[in-house]
Amino acid sequence: MLNIDPTGIYVDATLGGGGHTKLILDELTTGKLYAFDQDQTAIINAQKNLPEVIATGKLVLMPTNFANLKTALAQKEVQHINGIAYDLGVSSPQFDNAKRGFSYKLEAPLDMRMDQSQDLTAQKIVNEWSFNDLQKIIYRYGEERFAKRIARAIEKQRAQGEITTTTQLAEIVKNAIPAATRRTGGHPAKRTFQALRIAVNDEMAVLRSSLEQAIDLLAPKGRIAAITFQSLEDRIVAETFKKYSRLPDLPKGLPIIPDDQQPTLKMITKKPIIPESDELEENHRAHSARLRVAEKNMASHH
Repeated sequence: MLNIDPTGIYVDATLGGGGHTKLILDELTTGKLYAFDQDQTAIINAQKNLPEVIATGKLVLMPTNFANLKTALAQKEVQHINGIAYDLGVSSPQFDNAKRGFSYKLEAPLDMRMDQSQDLTAQKIVNEWSFNDLQKIIYRYGEERFAKRIARAIEKQRAQGEITTTTQLAEIVKNAIPAATRRTGGHPAKRTFQALRIAVNDEMAVLRSSLEQAIDLLAPKGRIAAITFQSLEDRIVAETFKKYSRLPDLPKGLPIIPDDQQPTLKMITKKPIIPESDELEENHRAHSARLRVAEKNMASHH
């Protein structure tokens, strides 16, 4: 869907395990790929696994949050790109490192910061945010229908002493959810932990800002592709693409739309692309994945 020009400049906004990175590199001849990840683990792995392409300068690692897309690329003197891919959600290596506090199964401090230098942690939110704010993020970001009960249980527990570990919180959440519904749908704390991760890292605002920067950076005919795993993220991608692909209000009865009135983007996917059944058999983590793609119009400007 990225329609790769072998001589173009591309961005992988979410390096992660490097899967998409390798596929894009395979298509490039004299082109260049800039791969972003704020997680040091991803950067170190890529340095270990792809030293030759890094040495040639074909792959450039960008150890920063994709919120800094424009400034980071400008430092490399890149003003325009021919395509960008986002693969959202948490990469598997982050989950598998217990110390980071993303996992409800492994005991760790309630941290969840992707950027270890920031002040706000999951522990702070759980112990200091009001009942209303807790309920709101658990419901909105976790899509958890028992958000109210969970927020109440947290409030009750923290009155007796600070909640400091992942397992402690997971237990509180589990006990707050009715036993009958606990029997299905994975671990009962999963949705609450997701909500906290999103809130700690301000992921929705960061995503929106990054998509807007990416759209601006795209050269004519350049494409932006985003894979989401969660309905709130998908909505942000869909709304952002829609915002830039709408026609401006023009006087009625114009026979053709003047070039300078073309919308910024053209939608390539009318509906999101979802994985086929054979892919799901191979990769169960793909079950909620949705891919949306848009293309920069020729003569558009914001």
